[in-house]
Amino acid sequence: MSNKDIYVVIMAGGVGSRFWPYSRNSYPKQFLDVLGSGYSLLQMTFERFRPLCPVENFYVVTNEDYASLVKKQLPEIAAEQILEESQRRNTAPCIAYASYKIGKLNPDARIVVTPSDHAIFKEKEFVDTIELALKDLESNPERLITLGIQPNRPDTGYGYIQYFKDEFQPVKKVKTFTEKPELELAKTFLESGDFVWNAGIFVWRAREIKRAFQHFLPDIAEEFEEASEFFYTDNEQAAIEKAYSLCKSISIDYGILEKSGHVYVVLGNFGWSDLGSWNSLHSVKEKNEDNNVVDANALVYNSSNCIIVSHDKDKLFIVEGLENYLVADFDDVILVCNKDNEKKFREFVSDVRSQKGEHFL
Repeated sequence: MSNKDIYVVIMAGGVGSRFWPYSRNSYPKQFLDVLGSGYSLLQMTFERFRPLCPVENFYVVTNEDYASLVKKQLPEIAAEQILEESQRRNTAPCIAYASYKIGKLNPDARIVVTPSDHAIFKEKEFVDTIELALKDLESNPERLITLGIQPNRPDTGYGYIQYFKDEFQPVKKVKTFTEKPELELAKTFLESGDFVWNAGIFVWRAREIKRAFQHFLPDIAEEFEEASEFFYTDNEQAAIEKAYSLCKSISIDYGILEKSGHVYVVLGNFGWSDLGSWNSLHSVKEKNEDNNVVDANALVYNSSNCIIVSHDKDKLFIVEGLENYLVADFDDVILVCNKDNEKKFREFVSDVRSQKGEHFL
């Protein structure tokens, strides 16, 4: 398998509202060193995929507001490899843009699509899993493959994939998708043994994902077919702005994967977290004897399962009597709340926008 035909698309346009106030509109979490590694999540994602293909086969899709951040953090890639979205339209238009552009350049392309803000702790196992999926496409070119993570708890923050059990086939046919179930249903999924978390990482051929767009999302396909006439020219950005203005906001999961009969899953166990919330960060960070993550100048008493974080080491925090709480101090915002209630974060952000002003976001 020639790696010249393998392309990596990194989706890096999100605002990370569930990580507010650390993640801000002007500097979202994919550009932050969330894990304290010395590298941003975007940089870690780029390095993770380096073994798969040449640098010139990487594309980063991001909001036009963040193009300069991508250029700064990934100086290895050329400006034309940064695909700028004029509007946020969820993952389907994002993936369509990259897939139609790559498909025009290389009709034989095999494409790996990945978010920019996930954590992977067993990188060799991860690359082996991706290569297994890419290899499978050689003999099964019609397949749309997603990665599934073996669940270790009934988490309600993830989507779930049910698959047909076949111990002899490493790539398994998908039976159903379920988006963020209630706790009791998540427990049932875990007990059944044929459900995995949906990692939101995809592997497919350019031809096949374009065919799927034409069948399931013909309006989006039409816009990017029309725009593709201008790819790799000075008129590309104007064509993309027009396409995005006419595209509906829809996820690739809902728009295509839940409807297609050609979706398969590769099971992975490589130390994965989508780092989608403060709670998920708590699960992967080093904790003290009281299960607290303390990344601040702080004294903590009679508290457990908390995250206390501030990068202002001149500020002292005294925390007493808290359980399952987040205490976050970033710039002009201090947030104290139950860290488990992820749905409240969107409410916080919405209320701040309407009542206190955009500058706090």
